[in-house]
Amino acid sequence: MQIRFADVLPSGSFALVLPVAGAERGNLSSLGDHRASVEAAARGQRFEGEVGAVAETWIGGNGEAQVRRLLLIGTGSGSDGAAAEKLGGAAVGRLLTSGEKSLVIDLRGSRFDADAAARLALGAASRAWRYDRYRTKLKDKQKPTVEEVVIVGAPAGTDARWTERYEGVLAGVKLTRELVTEPANVIYAETFVERVRKAAEGTGLEIEALGQAEMEKLGMGSLLCVNQGTIREPRLLVMRWNGGGHPSDKPLALIGKGVTFDTGGISIKPAAGMESMKWDMGGAGAVAGAMVALASRKAKANVIGLCGLVENMPSGSATRPGDVVTSMNGQTIEVINTDAEGRLVLADVMTYAQRELGAKRLVDLATLTGAMLIALGHEHGGLFSNNDTLAGELTAAATETGEKLWRMPLGDAYDRLIDSPIADIKNVGPREGGSITAAQFLQRFVEEGVEWAHLDIAGMVWSDKPGSTYDKGATAFGVRLLDRFVELTAE
Repeated sequence: MQIRFADVLPSGSFALVLPVAGAERGNLSSLGDHRASVEAAARGQRFEGEVGAVAETWIGGNGEAQVRRLLLIGTGSGSDGAAAEKLGGAAVGRLLTSGEKSLVIDLRGSRFDADAAARLALGAASRAWRYDRYRTKLKDKQKPTVEEVVIVGAPAGTDARWTERYEGVLAGVKLTRELVTEPANVIYAETFVERVRKAAEGTGLEIEALGQAEMEKLGMGSLLCVNQGTIREPRLLVMRWNGGGHPSDKPLALIGKGVTFDTGGISIKPAAGMESMKWDMGGAGAVAGAMVALASRKAKANVIGLCGLVENMPSGSATRPGDVVTSMNGQTIEVINTDAEGRLVLADVMTYAQRELGAKRLVDLATLTGAMLIALGHEHGGLFSNNDTLAGELTAAATETGEKLWRMPLGDAYDRLIDSPIADIKNVGPREGGSITAAQFLQRFVEEGVEWAHLDIAGMVWSDKPGSTYDKGATAFGVRLLDRFVELTAE
């Protein structure tokens, strides 16, 4: 789907979208003689202009278009970027399979600035994303028809803002959704790396992938034990973006959990719903998407992205409950539950980032615990951190992008719950506070002087219902958040 900007309404057939700010109806004056009937139709649908609300009707047209579909979409009392994104998403979500080919959003008379208008385009393009590769028998009425969105009357500079700031972010969002959506027989460690390489072509993103032998040499026994039960080889994907920006004594590493399929291993999961575990690499998907976004938009920052890519399968060679493994930093781990595997992967990747790459700021993303879902549902990701400044920066980025976080506690009382009677640490504590003890496990691999934040996004990477800027399925949660965090702190 194409995004275009124009000063006046195009000719020919198109669906028209008018933003309505709450009770205001000023921009409806452009409807002329149709205004009264449109307002009556809106009242009949109990439309009050609240954010994302839609009223649909038809009006007579001119020339080729004798009748035109019209949508009124509410923006509430705000004119900020968040409202604009929801406007674009609501328009495309309503009309994507409607039979309309061209969708025109008329911003003349609205209060959006250039950044908000560009974010409107991002919301529209993001909501249009679908992955129909394996759907060979779609009926015509189920197929997308919208080919272009024309934004009319946007402020000066909107086109450039879209191209320079948000079009690259869209590329990252698309990559993440593709990786998370693909089945596990298609996306595994090796092919994950290949997809990222392809998406990063021409961006300047530097990509390296460590294999089994390199990780064995580094002593990554914690990560490698998760992969023991599968025929697939693991990978440590390292992505470097050297965009410059202000010098920093705190090199930043973004780290993603990449369990491309999680059966639970020997501690096997129930069969019902296990197919959803293809998205247990959602943290790695988000980090890969964020790195492609940063490179695509030429972010003025130096950032390293790392993804620990494994598959957790049961077999005669799989790690057993009760086994003791040695991590890259020398700590021994008693594996109590092989379904608590993500933290084992992240532990070694975090050590690699600190010792081999010199990272002094770590942000990890992981679909880590079911306990996070119980605590926060699908409304927030959990935020754990050893540094208030870092936590505040991530919270600010989350608020601005709408990818919401909620800070959770850490403490010595929780940490004692993962002491092992035979090793340095065990990989699970009691059932209570499960997301917290998982974070405490990770904190034991944070070295002195390093700022660290852990985002448990188990409830956020996949949705069973459409959102304002995504359809059912992969959300790409984390890409926008990390992109904005880097902009706020490193550019």
